[in-house]
Amino acid sequence: MPPPPDVSGSVSGNYLSALVAGADRDTQAASAYFKEVLRSDPRNPELIERTFVASLANGDIDDALDFARRTVKNDPKNGLGHMVLGIGQMRDGHWVAARREFMSGGAGSAHDITATLLAAWTFAGQGDEKKGLAAIDELKDTGFRVFRDYHAALIADLANDLPEATKRFKVAYAEDHTILRLVDAYARFEARHGAKDEALRALDAFGQVLPHHPQVEALAADIRADKPIQPLVRSAQEGAAEVLYGLGAAGGRQGDELAAMIYLRLSLYLAPNNSLANITLADLYARLKQNEQAIAVYGRVPDASALRNNADVQTGLTLDVMGKPDDAIKYLNDIVAKHPRDLDALTTLGNVQREQKRYAEAAATYSKAIDTLPKDDKSAWTLLYFRGISYERAKDWPKAEADFQHALQLEPDQPLVLNYLGYSWVDRGEHLDDAFKMLRKAVALRPEDGFIVDSLGWADYRLGDYDGAMKELERAIALKPGDPTINDHLGDAYWRTGHKLEAQFQWNHARDLKPDPDDLPAILDKIAHGLPDPKPTAAASADTRPAVPDAKPPETRPADSQPADAKPAGEAAPK
Repeated sequence: MPPPPDVSGSVSGNYLSALVAGADRDTQAASAYFKEVLRSDPRNPELIERTFVASLANGDIDDALDFARRTVKNDPKNGLGHMVLGIGQMRDGHWVAARREFMSGGAGSAHDITATLLAAWTFAGQGDEKKGLAAIDELKDTGFRVFRDYHAALIADLANDLPEATKRFKVAYAEDHTILRLVDAYARFEARHGAKDEALRALDAFGQVLPHHPQVEALAADIRADKPIQPLVRSAQEGAAEVLYGLGAAGGRQGDELAAMIYLRLSLYLAPNNSLANITLADLYARLKQNEQAIAVYGRVPDASALRNNADVQTGLTLDVMGKPDDAIKYLNDIVAKHPRDLDALTTLGNVQREQKRYAEAAATYSKAIDTLPKDDKSAWTLLYFRGISYERAKDWPKAEADFQHALQLEPDQPLVLNYLGYSWVDRGEHLDDAFKMLRKAVALRPEDGFIVDSLGWADYRLGDYDGAMKELERAIALKPGDPTINDHLGDAYWRTGHKLEAQFQWNHARDLKPDPDDLPAILDKIAHGLPDPKPTAAASADTRPAVPDAKPPETRPADSQPADAKPAGEAAPK
């Protein structure tokens, strides 16, 4: 955990610090500062509510319960206050009191779905399946349909009502079979009731959407081994926690970080060992650059969980983000030593090594990762792509070229690979017709990617087509105006086409955008002296490198819906 903040300043200073911390989603600091300010004015309704929310977001639920009582006393219709009080009652098994709190808040669709689902689970806690299902079926909005049938299935399953649970699970799964928790619960239900093949089919189908998810693979292995399979939800408290987790995960994806934190914290209050809720919360902190908090929450994933290794890998990745690459590499190497075939750990270690320009080590690590996959597994294209980059940077072009070509055999329309291999061939003066076809295809596939458009323009430049280069590079700069390499390239194109004032502007802009330290001296020299006359064979002699999109492999974070799209990160192409 990060150290607690210093709250010894003035009341006004602590209040301002609390507001700044809250805006930054530094929940630990916000909670501490607001509590300190409240000591100076303990009856102030606004301060009580702010302290309540800050405590809740930080997971100080016992304190939040006290602040909720005080908030509701000041504002009897405060929906969040009543919800928290209801969850406190629910944790203790006081079903009627909990339901009374859930139904006492304000109106609005967000309150309606939350209160309705939580109230339904209070009926389940009392063993009254009929009233629980009736409460859930009050949700008529089609947007809630999957959520409604999913929780109805869980309630029926908890009540051992096989026909109703079967019907509801089938309906929910048919509506959306890409939600991890729904697929997990559905597969568990089918396996427990003798439909092993259907359970494995559902898990395999999900693996096509999000390959190699550790929780899915662990469940599939248990089902194949005929191990006893537990239901996803084993109590009404866990059912309510599932409601809150679903709302928190959705809020995080939609950018409502504070609400997401609150829902996830409350979910973990009712089900503290929910590994996915812990990782989702930690991922949220990491996304908000609250890295120490993220590492602390990753540490709460139980050792027995299938997601424990994932949490460790994300800790290593977070150390790298914090500017501690040596610590990250050591941490990740320790994971690989314990789990030498852990694909996520190997991939992340290779990425960090590559970012630190330890290319030979990165290539060796990617090779180990590739060896964990079945032959011709399509998802291997990212590893081949990154190993190809590592080989190329280590000046082993034959191996690099082979990896790029293999990646294209697996994914022929992958613009990142088309871009890198196409530019490399132009750079080397080889296969020029095929190279330009690849670059144009990459641009057609990702016309809004400034890095890929830049590669096509820079290839034109390297072959002496300065007018064509200028046209493409102007388009690239419109798409990615803040990239120093693209600005540098456009400056070169302007100089060669006689627009020397514009060239100076672009080079100065490139300098101010904090380019790679290795590129800065050349930019400064161009600002001072311009460009020398071009050599006869520009393609073979120019030394400036293009901005080519780097792709992170599909993120290892096991959120419910994690896109497997690689994001551009502006890694330079080969010399």
